Amino acid sequence: MSIPTKFNLADLYEAQADAFGDRLAIVSGDLRMTYGELDHRATKLANYFASQGLGEGDHIGLYLYNGHEYLECMLAAWKIRARTINVNYRYVADELRYIFENAELKALVYEPDLAEFVHPTKTDAMTLMLERGEAYEAALASGSDSRDFPARSDDDLCIIYTGGTTGMPRGVMWRHEDFYYAGLQGGNPGGESFETPEQAVKQLTINGDGLHIHCPAPMIHGSGQLAAWIALFNGGVAIIVPGRSYRPDETLRLCAAEHVHSINIVGDAMALPLITELEANPGKYQLTDLNVISSAGAVLSGNVREKLEELIPSAMVMNNFGASETGHQGTAFYEDGKAIWIFDTTHSIVVDDDLNPVEPGSDVVGKLARFGHIPLGYYKDEEKTAKTFFEKDGVRYVVPGDMAMVAEDETVIFLGRGSVCINSGGEKVYAEEVEEALKHHPEVFDAVVVGVPDERWGQRVEALVTARVDAPNIDDIEAFCRTKVAGYKTPRKIWVVDDLNRQPSGKPDYRWARERAIELGASA
Repeated sequence: MSIPTKFNLADLYEAQADAFGDRLAIVSGDLRMTYGELDHRATKLANYFASQGLGEGDHIGLYLYNGHEYLECMLAAWKIRARTINVNYRYVADELRYIFENAELKALVYEPDLAEFVHPTKTDAMTLMLERGEAYEAALASGSDSRDFPARSDDDLCIIYTGGTTGMPRGVMWRHEDFYYAGLQGGNPGGESFETPEQAVKQLTINGDGLHIHCPAPMIHGSGQLAAWIALFNGGVAIIVPGRSYRPDETLRLCAAEHVHSINIVGDAMALPLITELEANPGKYQLTDLNVISSAGAVLSGNVREKLEELIPSAMVMNNFGASETGHQGTAFYEDGKAIWIFDTTHSIVVDDDLNPVEPGSDVVGKLARFGHIPLGYYKDEEKTAKTFFEKDGVRYVVPGDMAMVAEDETVIFLGRGSVCINSGGEKVYAEEVEEALKHHPEVFDAVVVGVPDERWGQRVEALVTARVDAPNIDDIEAFCRTKVAGYKTPRKIWVVDDLNRQPSGKPDYRWARERAIELGASA
């Protein structure tokens, strides 16, 4: 067995497969795959990619639903020093054309039922089109099982395209070593990061079976990919529900059958269906091994979190915080129902507009900044990179736009993403705070808050909600909201809609919501 000396993800995974190849790595529905089997299949796929002219620095698009193939493609790309590009399976013509061209794809692996969108938008640079299924398996089978690959580096890149919640998606460029530490929590979630690849492989070999992590979030987004690879680089098991649809019944069945320790979801959009399934089938699912339910990418509302803890008493329900540009950055705990965010202060600070640290107790609203293991920037976007990344006193920082204050006791008070901050008459309103207040009302199922143009105030606060009842009392919801947030934060208009058009990850689509609110106002 060759022990890697650098944190290259392909090198590290190969060493793990050599050390404990018979250990279970992936459960995808009824499919079970060991570390050795995943490595063998990824090696053959990597050699097939190489035979088609792909190699160092090339980009392979993954227009795929969740499944073991997603992880095989990522590992195969790393083996030949290529990069995978996550392509949202909800994208159609114009959006696909944008990402195909922006990411400069040379190859694409895609779902059979998405072929109708692929071929009209294919670019001249795309030399390989591989359809998942029979063509994919034939291509993989044709590849050599030799690991005679070029020497790799911890400077090889992973690229994750952001979800484009408030703008066009951008590719965040991570060095493998930085991605391992910031994104994959150093191979040891909740503990001390491994200092060397040798230590990681030896310790994981001794530890035996690692964390069983269920990954229901779509792998087209960073949170879904990270959950799976955190499991695998912890020597554990990545448990997947294959396909496009989120199926809470199958998620809970797998959690019980596979003794899942941790489940990674994205906000209320994924939590509420779990609650509905558990309430409809009391006692059906034995979840005593489930220790952690972690939400990343969207905040769990307080009432939803409390209900999950009531229904699954063995589990600690956590709101984790981070971004495609930062990796894991903090976790919330609760006192009297109020979220208190604990940030990794060894790598995070709050800075003011002049990029100086915010003084505790100063009431200055600043921006969260992370240093240490951070990305290089955005692919082909020097302007946005310059706005988001900065260097001061020889230290590089990333500032993705999350707003925060620092209390007198140095506690960080998280306010929300600045890009969805609403400026109403000079007052700052953070959408997430108002959304959580609305979702505490018993008649509100889900909510998205936006700012729409207003002649007097510049922007006014409006909300789109889905309801738990046929005829929700809007006046009562508004009055309730006023008891949770200041009057200027309370929506001037609350629109009841059938669907909030959330992204597959559960994240809100604020651009769509703003346009829909304006449209509803114009037709009222």
